[in-house]
Amino acid sequence: MRVGAIDCGTNSIRLLIADSITEVVDGAEKTVLKDVVREMRIVRLGQGVDATGWLAQEALDRTFGAAREYAQLLKEHGADSVRFVATSATRDAGNRQVFVDGIREILGTEPEVISGDEEAALSFAGAVRAVGYGDGDTLVFDLGGGSTEFVLGDDELGVKASRSVNIGCVRLTERHMLSAPATESQIARVEADTDEALGVARKTVPLQNARRVVAVAGTATTVAAAALGLDRYDSEAINAQSFSVETVQKTARWLASLNRTEREELGYMHPGRVDVIGAGATIYARILTRLNEMTDGAVDSVTVSEHDILDGIALSQL
Repeated sequence: MRVGAIDCGTNSIRLLIADSITEVVDGAEKTVLKDVVREMRIVRLGQGVDATGWLAQEALDRTFGAAREYAQLLKEHGADSVRFVATSATRDAGNRQVFVDGIREILGTEPEVISGDEEAALSFAGAVRAVGYGDGDTLVFDLGGGSTEFVLGDDELGVKASRSVNIGCVRLTERHMLSAPATESQIARVEADTDEALGVARKTVPLQNARRVVAVAGTATTVAAAALGLDRYDSEAINAQSFSVETVQKTARWLASLNRTEREELGYMHPGRVDVIGAGATIYARILTRLNEMTDGAVDSVTVSEHDILDGIALSQL
């Protein structure tokens, strides 16, 4: 079966076309995905949503343009099934029906504006399929443009608890960190919002029970590329790599300290992340710092997965 998956978030819209194949692992059959096409466009759909509550027309135009490109790729590669999922920015927008109607017309597929809980579950499925489970509870967090999802689970019960909170690299850039390099007061405000969001998440998800942490999405993979000192973005070099909390803290501080030109010159930096990586990296490092404290040091590192909600959306169709 060939499936198409589209993840439309606050900052980017991504496409995965993949074949499901059966492999025998340790004597047991296992269904895996084999990539045919994997694409990303930075469209900043969530531009201004935190302040206005509405999707801007120019943001809709950018997103519809990318969707037309994806429609052509889906047609060329003959996907048997397509699922389109929209997340934080669309959930928050008063005019989201304009978005839904436009996507339906372009793709012939009904876009699903999913809840934060479902977003978390799909992210968890995609991440653990790629990096596996550890001993004890695994916490996956998906730091997006407008929201961050926390989901705790293990290999026996699967997902145990999840929560989506409204912190993300675009949302907190627009709210607190419009300059680059970031100032100490801007960093402090982003960290304060992150602490508040963690308090909300902890009411539903027992974060203190985590014994392994997996981070997904563009902020985490960009920080990983920086920590590895890559000359260009290399997903194979990044996937399943682990980093100490201290390494993430130092790397995040360094990225936030760069001006826009310095960020643009980094070979692994996607142009669409230049203005939001300061806030994103600050949120990321703060989450890990607080998890380290909550678990009394049991969480002292993070594993980065290149596979996330997009893979979860594809897997959900099998």
